[in-house]
Amino acid sequence: MGCEEMDYIPPANAEVLEKIARARDLTREYYFSDYRDKEKRGRILRELLGSIGENVTVDTPFYCDYGSNIFIGNDVIININCTFVDNKPIRIGNQALIASNVQIYTATHPVLPKERYVSDWKEKKTDYYRTYASPVEIKDNVWIGGGSIILPGVTIGENSVIGAGSVVNRSIPANCVAVGTPCKVIRYFDNEE
Repeated sequence: MGCEEMDYIPPANAEVLEKIARARDLTREYYFSDYRDKEKRGRILRELLGSIGENVTVDTPFYCDYGSNIFIGNDVIININCTFVDNKPIRIGNQALIASNVQIYTATHPVLPKERYVSDWKEKKTDYYRTYASPVEIKDNVWIGGGSIILPGVTIGENSVIGAGSVVNRSIPANCVAVGTPCKVIRYFDNEE
């Protein structure tokens, strides 16, 4: 997906920087909270995230930019050391398994340096790099293997499995196993199996 198909992210203003600072504060508080204190940890996640369902485990460390653009369904496990760059919405369906070290990115930059870098950024009072973003959706019953990277604009269809270490740069259909860099379908299955 090229940047022309994504939304431009305007420069960070005071309000945006405050949202990021709030997310950093909440993820730090979550990290240092007692793992056994489910009530406190649940409160922090409800404050951090856009929405969170029932029976959700988010292990630590966990990193995100805003938190408020992350929407998680029911019966979800997000294992240790996951990073969600949520400039646009990240939607995770019900019964999803997200293994350790998974990275989900909604943001990207133009490939060409002259499009990426804003040389007159000081005069324009803007960021010095252009950023674009597109949402990511992980449907119900998906398992994402450890160390996988999900890139902007990707949808992973229900019941599918993403093999460990995959780089998912395009959407993956339902009811399949997909692996590799770039991630490709290697087999389909009947969900009734």
